[in-house]
Amino acid sequence: MQILHHGAVNGVTGSCHELVINSQTSILIDCGLFQGEDEKDDLSIEFDVAHITALIVTHCHIDHVGRIPYLLAAGFKGPIFTTLASASLLPLVIEDALKVGVTRDTKIINACLSLLNKRIVAVSFNTWFTLPCDNEQVAKARFQRAGHILGSAYVEIDISKNKATHRVVFSGDLGAPYTPLLPAPKPPYKADTLVIESTYGNKNHQGRKERTQTLKTVIERAVADNGVVLVPAFSIGRTQELLYELEQLIHQSAKGSPWRHIHVILDSPMAANFTEQYIKFKHLWDAEAKRKVAKGRHPLDFDNLTTVDTHSEHMAIINYLASRQTPAIILAASGMCSGGRIVNYLERFLGDKTTDVLFVGYQGVGTLGRDIQKYGPRNGYVFINDTRITINAQVHTISGYSAHADQNGLVKFVTGMRKKPSHIKIVHGDEDAKRALANKYKAILGGGIKIEIGT
Repeated sequence: MQILHHGAVNGVTGSCHELVINSQTSILIDCGLFQGEDEKDDLSIEFDVAHITALIVTHCHIDHVGRIPYLLAAGFKGPIFTTLASASLLPLVIEDALKVGVTRDTKIINACLSLLNKRIVAVSFNTWFTLPCDNEQVAKARFQRAGHILGSAYVEIDISKNKATHRVVFSGDLGAPYTPLLPAPKPPYKADTLVIESTYGNKNHQGRKERTQTLKTVIERAVADNGVVLVPAFSIGRTQELLYELEQLIHQSAKGSPWRHIHVILDSPMAANFTEQYIKFKHLWDAEAKRKVAKGRHPLDFDNLTTVDTHSEHMAIINYLASRQTPAIILAASGMCSGGRIVNYLERFLGDKTTDVLFVGYQGVGTLGRDIQKYGPRNGYVFINDTRITINAQVHTISGYSAHADQNGLVKFVTGMRKKPSHIKIVHGDEDAKRALANKYKAILGGGIKIEIGT
């Protein structure tokens, strides 16, 4: 058995890991798009797919699934295993990725989606399924809830030969504890080999009460001058969590409070589609969210919320906000400002002193979001569509809204196992984060475990 990494090793995008079972059989775990400084002009698959018998998708973020069309084009003909909710989301994500990054030709898009849908095999959580393997060995896998986004999972894979079984666990992206909507991940019973993400391997998040208060304070100060609050948010996960928190703040506010009339604008057809999927799969929500629904509340569909659909509506909203000086909270993708409608808002409002930009998730090195985060506090500038824009807006970061587990969460995922892994491979993180997490594991787990930083 061997594990090869084709992405998300020296950064946090392009997640793609190959579990080599033997010379004839490999299983691929995720096949994601490279973003930011990892971005590549040539997205074609550079590794041999002839012996890859199946693809396992942990969740539907683009940096975990964006290169699936290229995998199909390279000749991959195996099944694509994923959870029930992810199976529903995946065609939506791939369709959008094709339209944005590849082609607008509906025939090509439909042909790709048709091929994709034939490959998808939806599996319930905590249900073992057999992986295609040769006769010498038996391999089976199951999904466990990861709490990162709707349908997200970590995957346990058992490889058996001559009555000996080796369990490999791929974490995918693990969710943070106490986030809205989804329950936190529970550690597996055991792992022999663990491949674990390290996005926040060197940091810990704010607590939920603290971050909610920070969100409230930032927004109240921001709208006091009738400015706009721009929130770059990933269409799946972060957007729905923020809507949930904003609905709670509005619900708790006193009558006559500005919160009762604050305008929340979701300007992303993609995010709106995913929000519908969150509502469709609300049986996967945590107990707190289910209690709100039982009381007749609609955490993801409330009166103050307006959803913008078409591009013409999008431009009309920008012009309206620019001319009326009315306070509003705008949630738009992409989460790292690397494209999408948020860029148009930033181009128009980043130079205004009444604007606030609120980052609620990780900003990859080389992305516009990271540049705004870095140069905004010093009143610097960025280039958007070849135009230099001075950052007069206030720039804020609330780390607690990350959908990723922090260092404490990543440690608890391992220490919570009854049978600890003998081998840990740390991937999906910047160098500092991977190194810090490795040192933490060594300090807590001792020298009997092989801890390896993936390369």
